[in-house]
Amino acid sequence: MQRSKTYALMFLLGAFIAGGALGFTADRIMAGDKPNHRGGGRPSMGRMAKELDLTPAQRVQFDSIMSNRRRQMHEHFKPFQAQMDSMETIGKALSDSTHEQMKRILTPQQQVKLDAMRARGRKEASEKRARWNSDRERPAQKP
Repeated sequence: MQRSKTYALMFLLGAFIAGGALGFTADRIMAGDKPNHRGGGRPSMGRMAKELDLTPAQRVQFDSIMSNRRRQMHEHFKPFQAQMDSMETIGKALSDSTHEQMKRILTPQQQVKLDAMRARGRKEASEKRARWNSDRERPAQKP
């Protein structure tokens, strides 16, 4: 019974990751060349600080709060890391399959563009993973 629940969870997470990959690709296609149109990650924190017109002292406190939040998120997800790694592998396989299916309906010029979009998306995801991992390895900061 437990094994079937695990498989069901893995399937649902795989479907979620594949949906995310498709959504990301569609978003990139629809967004065109608009840079960082939804924000996300640290660039949005800088934008938020700028819009709030934070003083340097407030910014230090703000960054400390966000760093603490990241640390807490890492701690909460730590027990699930093995499953998340497994789901990442499944998601990559689904993403690769979906990418190949999409390429079959595109012209050669469109295929080149799709490959470039995917490469940019993977680079951004890799950079986010690197930041996530470096935050996880960094000791907690005191406010």
